[in-house]
Amino acid sequence: MSLPEKGNPPSIPDSVKASADNVSAEVFSLSASVAEMEAMAKKLRRHIITMIGKAGSGHPGGSLSSVEILTALYFKVMRHKPSDHQWADRDRFILSKGHAAPLLYATLAECGYLPVAELATLRQMDSRLQGHTDRTITPGVEMSAGALGQGLSFGLGAALAGRLNGQDYRVYVLLGDGECDEGQVWEAAMASTHFKIDSLVAIVDNNGQQIDGWNRDVMNLDPFPGKWRAFGWEVIEVDGHDLTQLIQAFGEAEKVKGQPTVIIAHTIKGKGVSFMENNPDFHGKAPNAIEVEIALKELE
Repeated sequence: MSLPEKGNPPSIPDSVKASADNVSAEVFSLSASVAEMEAMAKKLRRHIITMIGKAGSGHPGGSLSSVEILTALYFKVMRHKPSDHQWADRDRFILSKGHAAPLLYATLAECGYLPVAELATLRQMDSRLQGHTDRTITPGVEMSAGALGQGLSFGLGAALAGRLNGQDYRVYVLLGDGECDEGQVWEAAMASTHFKIDSLVAIVDNNGQQIDGWNRDVMNLDPFPGKWRAFGWEVIEVDGHDLTQLIQAFGEAEKVKGQPTVIIAHTIKGKGVSFMENNPDFHGKAPNAIEVEIALKELE
């Protein structure tokens, strides 16, 4: 599934190289406690606010709502090797809701795929950290994202490739609930059941909002769990900010055979920052300097 890199990747500034304090990390310990992961989740939220604030553009709301999901995956559940991001037997994480790239970048940096200092280059010219993910330049990124709705299809392809190659890696795809307005999501859902691909897990960041407002007003998805069941998926519902529930759900998904699993994670958009929580305005608006200061104070 590895694609060759195209051309020469952007160079890393010397200031970033000098701060590459964690790029040599081999494998993040899967023995992290819930308390340690909660501390990491808060750190990731601080990175998200800081980097989007500095860039002056980005998507804080949907990045903040998904923090615990990625924390559970990268620091507890998935097999991955930061020193070898193309390791053939790694579990795959697909960020289908690509506008949540700041969260993925922060997570990859804290795991050791790239220097933490490089997060300050978000959305800058020649940065490896663009507004949507680009797998040809950013270590640890599995899919180049842009148009919504494509990640589940990509994840299905990765899972089928693993089956054909006799590999036992698992594939995790993070979707937004608003993204599930897209027909391609349901085409991929139907195909995943047809091929009985039980190594595939979809996680839906079910925060109830999309760019134009509340889902119930833009395009009502209810009955949402029932739709997935009708397509033949095993459905698990959790509090998407409860790490214990998330870890348990990923464990349950591993036991499911003969069908794919979807974890519907009920979340709060903008979680952790009072003026961003459940506020559609911060779907794609960066906080100003004063708002960054307030948000970081709340996340101490």
